[in-house]
Amino acid sequence: MENVLRPLIVVGGSVVLTLAVGWLADWVLRRADARQPERPLWGLLRRCRLPLQLVLCTALLRGSYEQAFKEGSAVEDHSVGIGRALTLVLIGSVAWLAVRISAAVVESSYARYASAHRDPARVRRVRTQVTLIQRVVAAIVGVVAVGAMLLTFPAMRAAGASLLASAGILGIVAGVAAQSTLANLFAGLQIAFGDMVRIGDTVVVDGEWGVVDEITLTFLTVRTWDERRITMPVSYFTSKPFENWSRGGAQMTGTVFLQLDHTAPIEAMREKLHEVLRDCAAWDGRDWGLAVTDTTPNTIQVRALATAKDADDIWTVRVTVREQLVAWLTEHHPYALPRVNTAWAVEPPDGNHPHPVTPHVPRTGRG
Repeated sequence: MENVLRPLIVVGGSVVLTLAVGWLADWVLRRADARQPERPLWGLLRRCRLPLQLVLCTALLRGSYEQAFKEGSAVEDHSVGIGRALTLVLIGSVAWLAVRISAAVVESSYARYASAHRDPARVRRVRTQVTLIQRVVAAIVGVVAVGAMLLTFPAMRAAGASLLASAGILGIVAGVAAQSTLANLFAGLQIAFGDMVRIGDTVVVDGEWGVVDEITLTFLTVRTWDERRITMPVSYFTSKPFENWSRGGAQMTGTVFLQLDHTAPIEAMREKLHEVLRDCAAWDGRDWGLAVTDTTPNTIQVRALATAKDADDIWTVRVTVREQLVAWLTEHHPYALPRVNTAWAVEPPDGNHPHPVTPHVPRTGRG
């Protein structure tokens, strides 16, 4: 009977103590979060409750399982395996808890920085750096945890000396084999701390316009205007040119080009453009203009210019100007739209041609 009650008491006591400590820690963090709502750290640390309970329960079981399964127990022969399994779970849960705590601290620091600074560019830069720091910390903790787990096996400890002896050769081989991966890894760090591109930046890559949606250590995702996702290695942004419309400020200047007839009323169009912009909420009022920028034998090129506070608003301004100017010309000045001249040719006034030049008209039927 004792061999049955002892394991139940040890396991049950560990579980009850774990639940009690977890509830107490959550209660303390909830009270701290209510008292200091401006500090998000306490609320973020509440997400660590589950890994904390797992660490505590595993540690209690790891320290008392030998007393629970004494001689005569049904699982006495498996005590070594049970102890090793508990050790592996303890290492994994400690790594999980460390990742959760580091993520809470980093996210709390970012939230306080974002609330204290109003510059969107600086906030996006810090957000990009914070995201990559979290991934680096998670990767390092994961590697250390896996290494600690492997060292719990005697065979792995015995092989450690031979592995260290061949570390130089293995390093060279791994470096050659993972050359592209390492290049992307260092490119990701360069992007994060070199402030080349940030999460939320508006970029043009390979002719595609979009917003940077995600940055990792190896790849970057751009969300296009039609909700597609373009994924490319981060080394692309360190080796090839690309347009970053958010670099140095989000304000932008947009243009609209129209091909019109030579008789187009430019001054009236200029007044109409100003009227359209005054009624457009996306126009920021910084600048506007309309000018003839080019001419051909049949048409002239008119450029309308306007400004907006960011890439989304400049798109709205451009389509609004284009639609309303074309509609206004169609309704009030249809002669200003491009036409194909079919008039009879007129003799020059200097009389160089003895006869008027007339276009050839094909004859149909008999006559």
